[in-house]
Amino acid sequence: MINKKYLAAKILKISPHKVKFADNALEDIEKALTRSDIRGLIAMNKITKKRVNEHSRARARKNATQKKKGKRKGKGSRKGNQFSIISRKDRWISRVRIQRKFLKQLRDKKLISSTNYQLVYNKIKSGFFRNKRHIKLYLNEYNLLEKKNN
Repeated sequence: MINKKYLAAKILKISPHKVKFADNALEDIEKALTRSDIRGLIAMNKITKKRVNEHSRARARKNATQKKKGKRKGKGSRKGNQFSIISRKDRWISRVRIQRKFLKQLRDKKLISSTNYQLVYNKIKSGFFRNKRHIKLYLNEYNLLEKKNN
């Protein structure tokens, strides 16, 4: 029987582990001697292939839904570059938008003159400031903020 399983596997071009014999046809399979006999049994569905993929994806699907919710994404699960989660460009965009928004708020409250606004705006554009706090420090250090007279 084992030799017949190997022979059937060669004919079907699959692994011997994937060959399945029908329970009611074991006598016929024992009588089969040649390749043509086995081909005939394959044609009569007495020798069949097992299902190709018997590996469950239920776990993978569950993990995918959790990841969609933003879970399972901690430091230990990350692979690849430092910027593979959020690209350098996206970080740059968010940083610059925050800084420009802050600068516009200062201008609208008339805490900074238009010339100083333009000067700081260009510095933001060139990537001079690390964050919003850095802008505040810079403005205080160089006395660019105008005092409000109440």
